Amino acid sequence: MTENVWTLWPSREALSRMGVHRARRALAGAGRTFAVGILLATTFIDSDLHGWGVAGAVLGVLVGGLGIWGFWRVTLEHRLLPSLGLLVLLFAIATVAESAGLRVPALVVWCACAVSAMERLPLAAALPASLVALGTYAAVNNDAWLTTLATTVGLALAGYVLRLDAEARGSAQRLLAQERAARAAEAESAALAERARIAREIHDVLAHSLSAQLVHLEAARLMIERGAERDQILERVVAARGMAREGLAETRQALSALRGEMSPLEEFLSELVADTAGADVTVTGERRLLPAEASQAVRRVAQEALTNVRKHAPGAKIRIRLDYGEHEVMLNVRDSGAPPGEFTHSGAGYGLLGMRERAELLGGSLEAGPYEEGFVVTLKVPV
Repeated sequence: MTENVWTLWPSREALSRMGVHRARRALAGAGRTFAVGILLATTFIDSDLHGWGVAGAVLGVLVGGLGIWGFWRVTLEHRLLPSLGLLVLLFAIATVAESAGLRVPALVVWCACAVSAMERLPLAAALPASLVALGTYAAVNNDAWLTTLATTVGLALAGYVLRLDAEARGSAQRLLAQERAARAAEAESAALAERARIAREIHDVLAHSLSAQLVHLEAARLMIERGAERDQILERVVAARGMAREGLAETRQALSALRGEMSPLEEFLSELVADTAGADVTVTGERRLLPAEASQAVRRVAQEALTNVRKHAPGAKIRIRLDYGEHEVMLNVRDSGAPPGEFTHSGAGYGLLGMRERAELLGGSLEAGPYEEGFVVTLKVPV
């Protein structure tokens, strides 16, 4: 719903000194102090005040100063009745000053009230107050009528121009505050996204590491139940311990990768299959640096796929193909198939599900299922 422009107050940002440069404040304050000082000096020098007259003039100056300060405060709080009451007080002070022969201070107070009302009050209250102040000024002033008319019109326009300038400054301050809030929200959102990314990376690393450890520990358990040789059981336990160490190392690598300290993807895949017999890596397309999240997704899917092959089809040949397309990178991990291992049913089976969710978060896809005699995992990530 559109607000009524006649009853709308200038914004608090416009009425305050918010956004005003310190040098401008100092210059404006010095100018006002100088003008008031010259006015007071001229008034007391040219007037015939003596004794109680001087005391009354000083009291009027103090009351007027307090009235102006109060008017500034109550308009800042958008309180209409106190604002109008303080204007009436200032009109009364100007009238008393005029009756005491202090015409110049009285004229200045009326003009100041007209300009301030136009600048700081809703237009429905500012226009009548300015008309009263400028009308009184025109009636009391003894200049030529054309000069008086030009002065009153100029003062009214000056007050309105000051109002527009203050509103423009207030709008700029509101926009600046909104921009700062938007930047703060963006920074907070980025921090939360980074935390989620780190948590996802650590989760995937630990899930892969613990799954591999589970394979070896399950093997050790079955060997113990079957009465296997001590050396065979020890070999499995040592392998599980090695996987735990590798998991810690991979966690550190994941954190380093998140900081941008990432080894080339081809080198990582080659190292991943270095200890696996019958595994090879093929890279096609124009090799280039991938975004951190896309590179991490490829690495995690490759690790998970190899872990599944070792668990479900031990001894199968593994073919890893990495294809750099124009708009996406594709990872294909395929095994030749083998008789099911004794640990086929170990683990919860959440590895590929987590990889699929990671791919979908990046706008990609992951497909996994039987193919000919073996199993194939295909990851596509846009880059």
